[in-house]
Amino acid sequence: MAGQEKGAVGDRYKWVALSNTTLGVLIATIDSSIVIISLPAIFRGIGLDPLAPGNIGYLLWMILGYLLISAVLVVSLGRIGDMFGRVRMYNMGFAIFACASLALSLDPLKGGGGALWLIGFRIVQAVGGSMLTANSAAILTDAFPARQRGMALGINQITALAGQFLGLLAGGLLATIDWRAVFWVSVPIGVVGTIWSYRSLRETGSRKPGRIDWAGNITFTGGAGALLAAITYGIQPYGGHPTGWTNPWVLGGLGAGVLLLAVFCFAETRIAEPMFRLGLFRIRAFAAGNLAALLTAIARGGLQFMLIIWLQGIWLPLHGYDFERTPLWAGVFMLPLTVGFLVAGPVSGYLSDRFGARLFSTSGLILVAVAFVGLLALPVDFSYPQFAALLLLSGLGQGMFSAPNTSAIMGSVPPEQRGVASGMRSTFQNSGTALSIGLSFSLMISGLAGSLPHALSSGLQGQGVPAGTAGEVAALPPVSTLFATFLGNNPISHLLAPSGVLRTLPGHNVSTLTGTRFFPELVSGPFHHGLVTVFSVATAMALVAALASVLRGRHHKAASGRTDGPGSSGDPGKGQPEWRKAPSS
Repeated sequence: MAGQEKGAVGDRYKWVALSNTTLGVLIATIDSSIVIISLPAIFRGIGLDPLAPGNIGYLLWMILGYLLISAVLVVSLGRIGDMFGRVRMYNMGFAIFACASLALSLDPLKGGGGALWLIGFRIVQAVGGSMLTANSAAILTDAFPARQRGMALGINQITALAGQFLGLLAGGLLATIDWRAVFWVSVPIGVVGTIWSYRSLRETGSRKPGRIDWAGNITFTGGAGALLAAITYGIQPYGGHPTGWTNPWVLGGLGAGVLLLAVFCFAETRIAEPMFRLGLFRIRAFAAGNLAALLTAIARGGLQFMLIIWLQGIWLPLHGYDFERTPLWAGVFMLPLTVGFLVAGPVSGYLSDRFGARLFSTSGLILVAVAFVGLLALPVDFSYPQFAALLLLSGLGQGMFSAPNTSAIMGSVPPEQRGVASGMRSTFQNSGTALSIGLSFSLMISGLAGSLPHALSSGLQGQGVPAGTAGEVAALPPVSTLFATFLGNNPISHLLAPSGVLRTLPGHNVSTLTGTRFFPELVSGPFHHGLVTVFSVATAMALVAALASVLRGRHHKAASGRTDGPGSSGDPGKGQPEWRKAPSS
């Protein structure tokens, strides 16, 4: 069997598989973040103010809907790939992704209807993207021998992570052309990728026929969906509170999500063919790698969103950039982070094949923690070379971690369960990104709620705004101010527009209020307080993830052949893969 499989998978095919799957995960992850920077242009295009009362939900679901679906479905789709063919599921995902991208670019509606059209087809697009990401790592693990697997998975994984940041830059560039171009760009790539994958990819790994675990699919999808949706609404204000964590619906969603996930875990231990192989967590490399990936994803997501707000809301305006131009330039100034990913990922993946995942992944996470500490030490109006150096350090650390960690996870499981293992890995990573948004925004909003109202009220009154109007503006939920900077709007113009007070003030006061320095200088203190809280939590998560990485077990050099053949040795084991010694389920 091993010899047949090795002969069937030639040198040319494995590079074709790497090229196609890397294109697939790149476009899927670019589209997970491309709308963040382009949201102002999108909402202007459909004629909707996302910050008007009742419309913040549209804004949040445009950002989080894709991530939520990606987090919920990847395990199910990975398991189905194990049963019916990983390449088949991957090819179908490319086709669905291309069709959804076309539908998004042709949105015929305006206002709330147009927003719902986009949210709905973003969800369909996420289904296709999940089919790509859930099966790509398994396809590569099947195609590459163990001695090259880390390099292949490193290129694939780092491309996927870099796509999240390239999406920010692409969104800013394309939105200046036309908001529909944000979605048009995915159509030709999706069509070419679909044709290419159907013509070139083939099933080379082990397939495990079985029945669909309906109980597991329903309880996991319902539980994870309820939990992540509740976190999404927890960001929004409720009942005079800056966040919605006291909202009965949010609390109910959290409780229902936890209950359903508990039922899911119980059911999976009683079902003969479960979708979620809990027995895989008995493999130390698999369990430790996924815990580290979850914590790192939470820290990375918080970093991404806080950097955007820091640059767009404070640093770029302080340096003369108009608020409307800040989304594009925020993507440009964050490029050192992406460069770090692209440099460290393939190199660390290649070296980890020889020296093991633990050394590189643990060292990378320590660098990430050091970068967070360095960002904490920077003033709000920082020197850009220092900022860029810290972003590069963080990118290098995340690249050093992600590729070896993915290789170790995928190399630790039985061949016939690589699809579900890939889906489980993606679930932890995508769930971490979704959780990071709720966690980081909640921490930031709570920090702003204590000091922002007073700063706004006193600052506005100092520029001649009547005390009553200043008090009304200061009493608005901090989330509105936060999202205004996030969308590249002038926050003061947005907050004062409903009152019409700007038309009654002297010209020099209006110029000061709507200029590029008033708001950043006003909120720099409250913002830095919230930033310290978010980055301190992220630093702690990076260090705990490093500890989990240390505990993954020793490395044993892979044999020259494939790990799924008789007598081959895997990354974690002592002369054999750890899955050969672990209980199957």
